[in-house]
Amino acid sequence: MINEEDVMKSKQHGFTLIELIVVITILGLLSAYALPRFAALQVEARIAKMNGALASLKAGANLAHSLQLTQQLGPAASVTMELQTILMNNAYPTTAVAAIGSAAGLSSPDYVLTATSATVFTVSSDASHPLCAVTYTVPTALGAPPTYSNAGVVAANCT
Repeated sequence: MINEEDVMKSKQHGFTLIELIVVITILGLLSAYALPRFAALQVEARIAKMNGALASLKAGANLAHSLQLTQQLGPAASVTMELQTILMNNAYPTTAVAAIGSAAGLSSPDYVLTATSATVFTVSSDASHPLCAVTYTVPTALGAPPTYSNAGVVAANCT
């Protein structure tokens, strides 16, 4: 006859030391392999975010410009987009956050928006990565298009 007490004593109640060491070793190897790849994904995501911001700047500037043309306004006359007054200069939005920032639909805290000069507007991904940025430059003459740059959107600046 089998004694229930003997059966209970023979059952294992946990992991052996060897099993724990094997699991810890496997987890260590996986983390050593996965962490660098995860860091690279963050850089790629930041680059994609900034390229999206550049596209928003282009679309917002072109939309404001087309509104001004269709309404037959002067090159410095403001336009209204989604109940926001967009200040214009040479038929394109100025560098004020309330101008090109609003026209592009960009806002804080998603981005760091800065009018770096009277003609240059900079958008960076966050305060920790100020060089990971795109720029919008208001045209200096009527009839000229604005210029855009994503020269700062490289892995070295977005890391």
